[in-house]
Amino acid sequence: MRFSNKICLVTGGGSGIGRATCIQMGKEGGTVIVIDRDSKSGNDTVGTITKNGGSAMFVMVDVGVPEQIEKCVQTVVDKYNRVDVVVNDAAMMTFKKIVDLSIEDWDKVQGVNLRSVFVFCKFCLPHMKNGAVVNVSSVHAFQTKPTVLPYAASKGGIEAFTRGLSREYKAEQARFNCVAPGAVNTPMLWANPEVKDGDEKITGEVGQPEDLAAAICFMASDEAKFINGTTLVADGGRLDIL
Repeated sequence: MRFSNKICLVTGGGSGIGRATCIQMGKEGGTVIVIDRDSKSGNDTVGTITKNGGSAMFVMVDVGVPEQIEKCVQTVVDKYNRVDVVVNDAAMMTFKKIVDLSIEDWDKVQGVNLRSVFVFCKFCLPHMKNGAVVNVSSVHAFQTKPTVLPYAASKGGIEAFTRGLSREYKAEQARFNCVAPGAVNTPMLWANPEVKDGDEKITGEVGQPEDLAAAICFMASDEAKFINGTTLVADGGRLDIL
């Protein structure tokens, strides 16, 4: 049970990769804090975990609002006195060329995808010892396409931020790594309007949320104690064919 007696915070826990990660951590003994802005989906994840004999609680948070993140972390610390694992998975995308994108939409993407990672780390780190932070990046940090540049920029920023954190704090406090998915069978993939209308062809293997949960759980576990400041690309070889 890799996460026995560990307090595990997972953003975007109501669906997709975040949900699969919550469920896997719950199966492996973690007390899972399911964080999502949708109470129905978040509580559904909690119900699945508890039905399987695990321990979980839901906290409703819009990760684009720093005050809500701070309140969430304080709620967890008040209840459990510590944080052991943080998985920053929540994200959003836009599908416009830069000249057509509003400044407000650019800022919103950066707030949800990148600033939230900073804010969760800022408030969780003082309560971590021998902890692990896994930030969900993307193959778009390495190789992207038109119309999703705010998303790609946010994921590139996450990678740089993660490497920097691994230098700023000793591993005895926490390790910091990324997992970079490719195409994954999640609502976010199939809601992509360019996938819907066929402008973006999904070539190569499409992963399942559980595939990414396995990678995230490994990086968050003590088995990965010598891995710090890097990115595990879990994309079924997609970068080779983009």
